[in-house]
Amino acid sequence: MPEITTTLIVLTLNEIDGCRAIMPRVKREWVDRILFIDGGSTDGTVEWIRENGYDLYLQEKPGIRGGYRSVWDSIKSDVVITFSPDGNCIPEKIPELVEKMKEGYDLVIASRYLNEANSDDDDIVTGFGNWLFTKTVNIFLGGKFTDVLGIFRAYRRDYVKEIGAYDEKNFDWIERLLGISPGELCWDPFISARTAKYRRRAGEIAASEPARLGGERKLKVFKWGGAVLFQFLREIFSGRDPNVSERQRDET
Repeated sequence: MPEITTTLIVLTLNEIDGCRAIMPRVKREWVDRILFIDGGSTDGTVEWIRENGYDLYLQEKPGIRGGYRSVWDSIKSDVVITFSPDGNCIPEKIPELVEKMKEGYDLVIASRYLNEANSDDDDIVTGFGNWLFTKTVNIFLGGKFTDVLGIFRAYRRDYVKEIGAYDEKNFDWIERLLGISPGELCWDPFISARTAKYRRRAGEIAASEPARLGGERKLKVFKWGGAVLFQFLREIFSGRDPNVSERQRDET
């Protein structure tokens, strides 16, 4: 398998309990760089990150996507892995994501529903939403996913721009429509949908989702769920984006 360079992006917003419990399990030799993006923590998270010698970016633009965009052009690795230290992501799955990416995938998702994997963080609403959105992408866009929403995933750094996720016009309209703050809508579901639509190469590994540790759950179920649904419907009923290419590799 070819060697690749990797950056682990760790997203934080008042996650001191999770950082203390989860980050010691993340071996620094698993990746080439660990970069924290903090969205304005006030609970000691920032101080903990600095005390432990990690790279840290204090984001100025709001939202997860805003944080991503703030650092993206400074990342030089081949592959980016996005990770939350809130307990939902199992650190020991990071090497498996890296190995899967070496097979030449554009995107590899740590699926909460593949094979024996499960989610301890789902309730009846989020469980149904995850099922519905995944079925929508698979049926109407030709995907083969078991999980299209999860943040724990790896993709080629350049893929974000290739697939159109870096283009703000694909997000700002829905944020204005639903009253979502600019930059708040995450690009992960959009990347899943476009990966299926443009027949790009995607893989999954099984990775259960434990219950979160401390902090507050930041998921805005109905507003974000509505935004994802609008995005998926747009991809289903709109034409092809001329800037996005079809599959470039043979399917495995």
